[in-house]
Formats: sequence, structure tokens, C-alpha cells
Amino acid sequence: MDLITSSHVLAAIAAVVTAGVGLSVWFSQKHNDLRLSFLALSGFIGLWIISNVVFGVTDDVNRYPIALLSYVYAMGVAVSLLLFSIHLARGKNIGYLRLALIGLPGLIVGLLSVIPGLVATDVVNGKIVTNIVPLAVFGITLMGYLVASIFILSKARGRGNAVVRRQIHFVLIGIVVSSIAGGFFNLILPILGVYNFVQLGPASAVIFVGVVAYAIVKHGLFDIRLAVVRTIAYFMILVTMLSLYSGFAYITASLLPTSFISITQLAFNAAAVIIMALLFQPLKRFFDRVTNRFFYKDNYNIDDFFARLNRTLTSTTDLRGLLERVSGEVSQTLKSDQAFFYINTADGHYVSAGTDKHRHLPKEDAKLLESVDSAQYGVIVRSLLENANPIRRMMISHRIELILPLAKSDTVIGYLCLGDSLGAGFTRRDIKLLGTIADELVIAVQNALSIQEVRALNETLQQRINAATKELRASNAQLQRLDKAKDEFVSMASHQLRTPLTSVKGYISMVLEGDVGKITETQAHLLTEAFTSSERMVHLINDFLNVSRLQTGKFLIDKRPVDLAKIVEQELDGLASNAASRNLKFIYKAPSSLPTLNLDEGKIRQVIMNFADNSIYYSGEGTEIKVNLEIDGDNCKFTVKDSGIGVPLNEQSQLFSKFYRASNARKQRPDGTGVGLFLAKKVITAHGGKVVFESAEGKGSTFGFILPLGSLRAADDTN
Repeated sequence: MDLITSSHVLAAIAAVVTAGVGLSVWFSQKHNDLRLSFLALSGFIGLWIISNVVFGVTDDVNRYPIALLSYVYAMGVAVSLLLFSIHLARGKNIGYLRLALIGLPGLIVGLLSVIPGLVATDVVNGKIVTNIVPLAVFGITLMGYLVASIFILSKARGRGNAVVRRQIHFVLIGIVVSSIAGGFFNLILPILGVYNFVQLGPASAVIFVGVVAYAIVKHGLFDIRLAVVRTIAYFMILVTMLSLYSGFAYITASLLPTSFISITQLAFNAAAVIIMALLFQPLKRFFDRVTNRFFYKDNYNIDDFFARLNRTLTSTTDLRGLLERVSGEVSQTLKSDQAFFYINTADGHYVSAGTDKHRHLPKEDAKLLESVDSAQYGVIVRSLLENANPIRRMMISHRIELILPLAKSDTVIGYLCLGDSLGAGFTRRDIKLLGTIADELVIAVQNALSIQEVRALNETLQQRINAATKELRASNAQLQRLDKAKDEFVSMASHQLRTPLTSVKGYISMVLEGDVGKITETQAHLLTEAFTSSERMVHLINDFLNVSRLQTGKFLIDKRPVDLAKIVEQELDGLASNAASRNLKFIYKAPSSLPTLNLDEGKIRQVIMNFADNSIYYSGEGTEIKVNLEIDGDNCKFTVKDSGIGVPLNEQSQLFSKFYRASNARKQRPDGTGVGLFLAKKVITAHGGKVVFESAEGKGSTFGFILPLGSLRAADDTN
């Protein structure tokens, strides 16, 4: 059995790295046939390499089954390579049935090659004895898969976009180089009887994996750039440490006598372990820097970029200044030769601002973008557009590579445009980053637009204020004259309208009392109705006068010491005849004692009369109206409760609004004004109290008020 050499160890490491790259690709997105086929390809390459390593370190008896397996693994590499090429060329899954039919010939030939004595008959002195014809069939089948892979990718390369062309370009290079090396070392030379270089065939497949890894990192073949770079870094660390160990071991064995080798070797191994442990971290940092400098020379920290962008977005509210600063930050981070914004304004114009000497996007060209379906992450990528696409031609003419639409609720407010990359080209990471910041940019731009509109409005606001002030001054005198005339009318209405009504009430009262002779029952009924109507007219005039005073700010509360219980009793007595005419009855519960309160007697009487009068008109005949006045803790509470029509629930919140009446009340009493409750609430609120109201439609209502005793108690009250 041959000794295990450094070349064997390196080959084993290469196999592990190859399988690791395949697993990294697959784990990043498992449900993807392209990644699954690459996993199979890298797995077969790794097995092919391992089988050749094991073949080189075993004896002839054990080499024969390993040799048979190596043929299967080699055919597996060819079949999985074709499947990988088909998926890469088509860019989508093609169905498992078609894949099975494509791989069936290779599967059959691979399985037949395992049959002892068919392709390989024996292993003698490390050389595989083969049958020429079966081996030729095997080689033709394998080369057929390789040629088919190259043909499919070459054809796809001609019709793909720039990104896909670059990806396929490197994959083709890897296939061609690995196929030539593998075919030479594992087919042509063995057919000629030369087996000394057979282990170089599988090792050449690592070239393909390395080229694919480069395509992954530099051109986004798979989105696992960081994993591959770190894999390469760790591979380089292992190779370096193994080389150092092998070199020291060789020097030690060469310089020391044979009798001291065993003791020295033990000490050397212990020292080597310590040295390797100490060297690991420095080597890791060194190769991390090397790989980052090569693969990530345009790298940036996303968190740092977000922090800088947030500071920029909050640094100014000037629209143009904001756009210029953001453009500079994005251009510097993504290594773009230019960056600029195109923002639509509310007046139909647009604002264009960005880095120095940026291109200007005409409005006609911007309209082309309204119909485009943006690519992944919402970014329009020039290299992904067809050559005949007018948007692509427009972007080329303005040297624009990426366009980020800024949209809110399906409305595009503008675009962020980036020019050509100053580095190795924009990556999927860059495009995803732009899509991530889109919402923040929209909010910042909209805020700046709003502030700009406010500033534009402020520029003309002073002129508008001056013009309005002049107009107000011109009409102020006229308004004062009108206000004076209105006051005179109110005063006249207060005296001239109420005076004749008082006379009418007095004469009707005299007739009813028989001062001018006996009247019939019918005449008495009619005169009573007339007396009630004239009395309502007086109250109505008082209500409208109070509303007028509220609007002019002349609604004053004149508080004087009054006996509230007596006022309630007097108002109910005044309404008793009206209630009796409707077959209604007041049930009044007076308090045993009530302190004298400072109230506006006239306005409080009006409130009490309004609540009691409403209960008469909205109650059914033959019912009772319960009136209650009581001391409730530190308050005085007055309520009028009826069992009438009530107030609909959905209208109760508006009941105390000016001129508002409930729908059922308008039907019951069409001549109402909607002023009484409005004034009642104003009067009670002006006294520091609050209105009491409860109602259920069809079951009656309770109206009243609560007044605080502490603030309204008269100073000379002895209770």
C-alpha cells in the first residue's frame, strides 16, 4: 500500500471544498433545480476525486472496485453537468421527466461500467486493464454529454443579456479547460497505456468549480458570494498550514540522523500543533483581507450606509439640497459615475438634482418609464432589458444603468437614476439595497415637496393678507353700521313685539275670567287656545332674542338670589291649563328645603318652562309628567320625566345643536324651532352646571339640569 502523501491530502481537501461550494449553493435556495443540479455536479466531482485518492493509497486487490466506482462518478459528472447547463441556459425548471430522459443514456452506461470485466477487467501494478470497445463507448458517451453542455451554453450565451452572457462565459471556460484536462489524463493516456497521471484528471475538475465560484462571486451566478469567498479563504489557510507542516517535516527528516527521528518527530508534532494554533488567527485575518480586497474591493457596510442616509434625509428640508446630498451618498456608496433624481411636482413641472455634472432626464424620456414593469426589487436594470427596448436605448443615451421608481400607492412621484458603475458592475446586493431604501426616499421627498409648497405659499401669503386686510377695513364701517342697525332692531323687537302680545294676553285673560260678560264653553276653549298661542309667541320671541345675543356676545347672565323651588312651582302652574287641555297632569315633588341660589331668574324660568312645555307636546294623552327638584349631594338637581315619543338613539348626540330637531319630533310638532334646547344648555353651562338627558324612542324622555350648590349659594342664605 502506498504512503499517503501531501498531494493526496490536498486532493481530499479539494474534494471537500468542492462539495462545500455545492452545498452552499443548494442551502441558499433549496427549491431550485439549477442549484440542485449544481449540487449533484459538485458532489460527483468530489466523489470522483476521493475515489482516485483512495485508489492511489490502496493495494491492487482493493483498487479494482474503486476503479469501477470512479467510472460511475465520472459519468455522473458528465450527466449532472449537462443538466446544470440546461437549467442555466433556459433560466427555469424544465420538468423531471425530460431530465430523466436526458440523463438515461449516461445512467445506463454508468451502471454497465460497474459490471466487473465489462469496461475494466483488472488492476495490475496500479494500472487498470480495460476492454477497448466498452471503454470507447464509455468515452464517447461521456464526451457526448460534455459537447452537448458546451453547445447548449454557447447557444444561450448568444441570446442572453449582458449579465447572463458573463455568467455563461466563465462556466464555458471551466467546462472546456476541465474537459480537455480530464479527457487527456483519464481517457487518452490510459488508452495509450499511460497511467502515471490518471489522478490529475479528477483534480482538473476542481478548475471548473473554481471558475464557477469566481462567476458566483463576481457576476452573481448564485447569491452566495460571502459563503464562497470565506470558503476560498479557509481553503487557502488549510493549504498554507499544510504546506508549512510538510516543509518542516521534510527539513527535520533530512537533517536529523535516523536514530533521533522518532523522538524528534514527537517533539516536532507537539511544537507544530502549538505553532499552527498560534498561526490560525493571523492567517485568517490575512486571507480575509486578501479575499476582500480581490472580491470585495467595492464593498460597503449596509448598516453604516443606512445610518449616513438617515442623517442625510433629516439634515435639510430644502428639496434640491436634499436630492443633491442623497445622490452624492448613493453614488459614493455604490460607486456610480453619476446619480440624480427626477421628481414630479404638483404644478405639472419637475425637479432634477443630483451629483455634479449629472445628466438631465427630459420629461418625454421620463414618460417612457411610466409603462415599464420594473425588475426584481422594483429597480429597472439596463443590462436586463432587450436590445430593442426603447427604454434601454434611452438609458444608454443618458449613461444610466439603474433606475429606482419612487412610488406611493401606485403613484410614481419620481425616479432615482444611477449611471455606469465605476467598479466591477452593480451586484444583486446593490439592487436589493436600492429597493430597501425606496420607501424612506419617498417619505423624505414628499415631506420636502410639502415644505416647498408651504414656502411658495408663504411668499404670496403676505400679499393676500394685505389685500384681505384692506378689504376688511373697507367693509368694517359698513359692518359696524349693520351691527348698530341690528341692535336697534333687537331692541325694537324686544319692546314693540312683546308689548302688543302682552296686551293681547291681558284682554284674553279678562274675557276668560268673565270681566266683559259670561262666555260659553266653546268660546272659553277657543280663547284658551288663543291665550296659549300668544304666550308661546312671547317665549319664542325671547328664544330668538337670546340666540341673537349669543351670536353678538351680548348673552349675559344676571345672577340674583332666587327661590328655585318657587320658580318651578310658578312655571308649572302657568302650564297647568295647557296640560289639562291635553288630559295631562304634572306630578311635582318639591324639596323639603332648598337654599337660596344666585341665578338669572328669567333665563332659568325659560329653561324650566321649555323642558315642561316640551313634555306636554310630546306626551300621550292621559299620562303623567313627573317633575322633581331635589338636593343631590353638593348639587341641586331638576328633572322633567315623560312617557312620550322619546328621541331616536342615532339622533341624540345632535339634539342640543342650534335649530336641530329629532325626526319624530318634527312629525309630532311641525311648528317647533329647535332653539329651546340649544338655549337651555347655554344657560345651564353659563351657571356652571350641566344638562341631564336620558331617552328611549317610544318610551319617553328625561330632561333637566344639575347646578352646583357651592358656587351658586347666596351669601345671605341661612339654610
